[in-house]
Amino acid sequence: MGFLKNSLSLLSVLLISNFAFAGQRSLVLGGEQGWKNIAQMQGLALGKGQFGYDSIELSTFIAETTPSTDMLLSFDGSTFSDLAGNYKVVSNKLVPTSEAIKGNGAALSRGLGDGITLLGNNNALFGKEGLAGSFTIEFWLCPSIAENGETILSWRSSLNSANYSEYQMISASIFNNHLQWTFNNVFDRFKAAKVVLEGWSTMVPQKWSRHTISFNDETGLLEYLVDGRSEAIVYVTRSGHENGTVCNPVLGTRASIELCGEYAGKIDNFRIERAAYRRDSRNVFATGNEKYQLGGGKFVTEPILVSQAAVMNQVDALISVPVQSDVKFFARSGDNCYGWTDTYPEWKEITLGEKIEGISGLYFQLSGELLPDGGACSTPSISELTIKYEEQDEPLPPFTVRADAGDGSVTVSWSYSVDESAGGYMVYYGNRPGEYLGRVAYEGASPVKVGNQTSVTLTGLQNGTIYYFAVSSYSKVDGRIRGTLSKEVFARPSSRLAQLAH
Repeated sequence: MGFLKNSLSLLSVLLISNFAFAGQRSLVLGGEQGWKNIAQMQGLALGKGQFGYDSIELSTFIAETTPSTDMLLSFDGSTFSDLAGNYKVVSNKLVPTSEAIKGNGAALSRGLGDGITLLGNNNALFGKEGLAGSFTIEFWLCPSIAENGETILSWRSSLNSANYSEYQMISASIFNNHLQWTFNNVFDRFKAAKVVLEGWSTMVPQKWSRHTISFNDETGLLEYLVDGRSEAIVYVTRSGHENGTVCNPVLGTRASIELCGEYAGKIDNFRIERAAYRRDSRNVFATGNEKYQLGGGKFVTEPILVSQAAVMNQVDALISVPVQSDVKFFARSGDNCYGWTDTYPEWKEITLGEKIEGISGLYFQLSGELLPDGGACSTPSISELTIKYEEQDEPLPPFTVRADAGDGSVTVSWSYSVDESAGGYMVYYGNRPGEYLGRVAYEGASPVKVGNQTSVTLTGLQNGTIYYFAVSSYSKVDGRIRGTLSKEVFARPSSRLAQLAH
């Protein structure tokens, strides 16, 4: 007997121990599973993260037109066109590439003398003769070699009058690892027919740089900037100095613009604006050197069904966070997600790898904010998220149950569950085996919650009718968590049983 008693005690300990460890769970988002649980992404895109997984990262700037945009080639997508609608692509040998500095794509020129050629309509700056006014031409370059003579932009025309005809040209070419701008016979009555501006920044192969040429028809300032820094200026005025009479550009016969005709490398976000460049780039078309939105991006998962009274313990991540960039994570939970709003239930900021307090319920939801570095040139990357949580397991039912019939009643009794997580018991009853749909007992409809006791007498039952019973345990942590049913027992109330009792 002593051996049997000790064996039963050991069995009980093992059952309880198994319950204690069974409650630890983990839920993986991203990784091999992908990001199917993401409900919203703002300012974010999927890239390639660690181990080849799809990663969440900041999306690059998407080029947009403004009221002053004359031409915009974003080079996003498999075909190229002017997003402003003023220029038609006459021919194109540039190749799409995903290695972009802005947006989702750029163009690759192989340096074989065949770039992209565009011809403007009557609304285009370079589509008709006459006074041009202020303008800005801007683009990003990533040269393969940066050899002398490589030409990025070329526009050739002629200015004709009754007395003479002049050859006109605007070009941007590489010389001695610098970009050089040349304007021939473009500015009316300027003392020099040829204007040349050359920057001092060296063009580094395989590195992106932004090049901007701007003319202001109010001041006559012709300025060349690299990455937003002024590198060369000329005052196109009668005196050649500031405050002189401005010599405005006058364009001749309609002619095409050729880009990357003799250039090997990548080009991105080429645009022409009918406005001078302004230093406050946030208020105009120029987006500066930033690759990403300074405000960052945000994602929100859908509410994820776990189990009632599940407790979030920790969130881990497979993540890359470059210097100065950051990622902030938030979590919330609840038992009914249908009434959730952006602010309810309240989000709680969490720290990766640290113990989380106060997040429990039937549903979990995560949110994250990705922030770039100060120059908005690098992005965090999230390849995988792992939510570690504790699930309240269903408590074990009583091992022994019996039913004793009475006059219009049945007393159901059972042993205590060996599961220490059991906080009380539910008694199920009905008229058919396995169907516990009873409603006639004075103690209530099935199931009857009886608390932490081992018997209950159900009264108001019909004599002569057989009733079937089962008992389950509910969790002491959350009464909504109910375990499996015990074995089924039955009894048939009878008035004769009352006579026998007397």
